[in-house]
Amino acid sequence: MSGNKYNQLKAMFAITRAGLQSIMRSPSTVMFSIGFPMVFILVFGFMGGGSGVSFKIAFDPACDTNNAVYHIIQNTPGIKTVTKSGKELQEDLEKGRIVAVLNIQKNGKLASAADSMAFLNGNKGADYNIQLKSSEAVNPQTLATFQNIFLAGIINKLNKGTYPNVPTVADISPDVQKVPGRIYRTIDFILPGQLGFSLMSASVFGVAFLFFSLRQQLVLKRFFATPITRPYIILGEALSRVIFQMITAVVIVVIGTFAFHFTLVKGFETFLEIMFLSFLALIVFMGYGFIVSGLAKTESTIPMMANIFTLPQFLLAGTFFSIDAFPAWLQPLCRILPLTHFNEAMRNIAFEGANLISCWQNIGVMLIWGVIAYAAAVKVFKWE
Repeated sequence: MSGNKYNQLKAMFAITRAGLQSIMRSPSTVMFSIGFPMVFILVFGFMGGGSGVSFKIAFDPACDTNNAVYHIIQNTPGIKTVTKSGKELQEDLEKGRIVAVLNIQKNGKLASAADSMAFLNGNKGADYNIQLKSSEAVNPQTLATFQNIFLAGIINKLNKGTYPNVPTVADISPDVQKVPGRIYRTIDFILPGQLGFSLMSASVFGVAFLFFSLRQQLVLKRFFATPITRPYIILGEALSRVIFQMITAVVIVVIGTFAFHFTLVKGFETFLEIMFLSFLALIVFMGYGFIVSGLAKTESTIPMMANIFTLPQFLLAGTFFSIDAFPAWLQPLCRILPLTHFNEAMRNIAFEGANLISCWQNIGVMLIWGVIAYAAAVKVFKWE
């Protein structure tokens, strides 16, 4: 024994190898350590690209469209032009659906002797003037970014590329005409997303862990010895979670309303519509919790499987930022997610005064996801 000295390094490397094998056998560890950071890097990388900024605008019917300024704005990536007019355009503006209405006009006669002298000296003023009309419902920061950074950058690029010999081809009027509208606050965007985040997290993760645990501990099997039937077993457990999460939804909305002035356009009526929408979302999202609980072989696989469904929606469904911030090719995927439609419906009901009937498309998509979820859950759910 004395001739075979114990190799400390060899033992250390053996422990290291065993530890690595243990880590790699844990899907949740791999997901949280590698998967999450990579997804966040990809998402924010997309947002930071050239097509990451997007603004919805419209052009005034009286706008001069026979000029280079109009055409370059019209064809700039990140500009989405709304073609509505009249009452529809006014309604979109008042509700903050578009950032601004642009009116491009050719400058008139030189207004002063100083302007005339500047013209004779070759220092010609801007050929065109851009006047903006916006609404109090538009986020002031969004409007300022569009006016002073994005639009100004477009004009500067046009100056350097096409009109290098003039100070500027167009000037942007600093005075923005504002039409009446509800004051848009950050909370009006953030709260619906955070409520959706809470409902989905609790529904999918909570149901998955709950029923997996009940099955593993043979609690569900013991229920069979009682007179209660299987459907009522599931309904009883699910109902407790629904009640708890509805209380959570009430608390979130009440605190948001009274502490941060979250907009409830029609007061208590809007509150009730939001609660109904939250209840519907809970039922839909719980279906995917049942699927995960049925497919999971071990408790450590539940977070990974649940995040396959939830993580893309937390990032892409307008939870933390508008889906208009993503590249055009990614937005169709964002718009089919059920959480996207919950967020859109809630924002329309809370801020714009829509009702449940007018949000039938959003609700319809959520119901389709619900039918798919429960059809799959019936197939994979296990009692033992």
